[in-house]
Amino acid sequence: MKKLMRKRIIFPVLALTFLVVGSSFKSDFFEIAKQIEIFTTLFKELNMNYVDETNPAELMDTAIKNMLEDLDPYTKFLNEQDVESYRINNAGEYSGIGALVRTYKDRLLIIEPHQGYPADKAGLKAGDQIIQIGDIKVADFEDNASELLKGSEGSSVDVIYKRQGKISSTTIERGGIEVDAVPFYKMIDDQTGYIVLSKFNAKATDQTKSALLDLKGKGAEKIILDLRDNPGGLLSEAINVTNLFVPKGELVVTTKSKVKKFNREYRTTNQPVDAEIPLVVLVNGSSASASEIVSGSLQDLDRAVIMGARSFGKGLVQRPLKLTYGTQLKVTISRYYTSSGRCIQALDYWNRDDNGNAVRNTTFNDFTTRNGRKVQDGGGVLPDVEIAAVKTNDLTMALLQNNVIFDYATDYYFSHKVDNVADFKFSNSDFNNFKAFVRQSDFSFKTKAEKAITEALSGPENDFLGQEVKDSYKTLLANIQKGKINALDKYQNEIQKNLEDEIVKRYFYRDGLYQYYLANDDAILAATELLGNGSKYDGLLGKR
Repeated sequence: MKKLMRKRIIFPVLALTFLVVGSSFKSDFFEIAKQIEIFTTLFKELNMNYVDETNPAELMDTAIKNMLEDLDPYTKFLNEQDVESYRINNAGEYSGIGALVRTYKDRLLIIEPHQGYPADKAGLKAGDQIIQIGDIKVADFEDNASELLKGSEGSSVDVIYKRQGKISSTTIERGGIEVDAVPFYKMIDDQTGYIVLSKFNAKATDQTKSALLDLKGKGAEKIILDLRDNPGGLLSEAINVTNLFVPKGELVVTTKSKVKKFNREYRTTNQPVDAEIPLVVLVNGSSASASEIVSGSLQDLDRAVIMGARSFGKGLVQRPLKLTYGTQLKVTISRYYTSSGRCIQALDYWNRDDNGNAVRNTTFNDFTTRNGRKVQDGGGVLPDVEIAAVKTNDLTMALLQNNVIFDYATDYYFSHKVDNVADFKFSNSDFNNFKAFVRQSDFSFKTKAEKAITEALSGPENDFLGQEVKDSYKTLLANIQKGKINALDKYQNEIQKNLEDEIVKRYFYRDGLYQYYLANDDAILAATELLGNGSKYDGLLGKR
């Protein structure tokens, strides 16, 4: 293990430049001034004397981004467009086509059109590949082509897209887009309410409170709060959402920084909506940041039973610092600690392995909840009750990241007719078809064992291996490859859940997916059962 090193002289120089803006430099003033002068001279001489024409803006942008990548993935330079996107993301309102889009070099992939919004009205479906916007081919556009889809409300944009090998075109009239923090809530039964909180934008507290009051008005005496796949957002909203369930004056989270003004205790400041109603919070490996503040602190205060799978493990807080010309530096300023005093940060970005990857924490410290239950730091929020189907694994993650599950869902949608969400059933036969799809795809997933064997065969020590040993290695690699296909069966429950989620969204959008969850999701079913057993619920919270 080695301490994080800077790659180029230019990067620490820039880092020091930003530190001048973001913190007190005190006795380091001379060194900072010296490094800034060196960098200014270097940058000037480089642009004046380099053999080919240079683009100073691009050089600077590349230098900044590479320098920040050496720190952590959350510290970022925001240009004017990024600042506006950041503002829109937190506000929950913008003008555009209303679809989740992923950018590739030669195309834009529609990941999810939102029901009733412009992209959906124009007939675009998940899996469609936009290859031309107006007169501009995506493959010829050097910057992020998704910017071409943005525009004022009421304006139009023509797109050419590919669907299942066929080229088509459509016109999208841009509109105002509302990004709800709470996209769905409903009574599960006569006494149990279910709320999905999908992000912590500026609407999170108001919408969660409204949903909670509405459900209580319909007879809810127990609540399930679903934070699965919620990546986080505003710290203030995390405090206020927690406040809906705990009394005024409770410590929710503490932030600790090297800059004293960022050291703060955050306590609830309002009267709660209901500090007694039995509460289950659902999390998974994609529940991060603000989601972990809410779930972790509710766990520490013994206010809710946490169910699902271990959360992501982001215990860092970012703050945007204004720079010149409308740009900003979104910088990690502190670590946060839940009410028991634990920091759930899972990766140590300040210590790296030999490949430059952040080291995952393996040593955990014990803390206690208000009722004396043991909880730990350093690896996300570990649920009080784990649900197997909610857990993830390397194979499932690889299938998701390589779009294998996404692509199969696209093919399924265009080859199967499903009229009602209640009629949808993903059978074992369908899963066998998925396995065949994986075999025929170019899906590539290397296990740690494969990487080690491949490295041994290609490394200098290969010269000392006899042919018999080499053949044994190759046989072992072939067996591992076969084992990966068999592993699809081992992890069928986890993989099938992701397949079902993706397929149901194609037919019935997000609303239909949540409707499907109410009758089929393992975590929701387990949470409902737990809330129906008062003594077991109290026992999990350490109540006597």
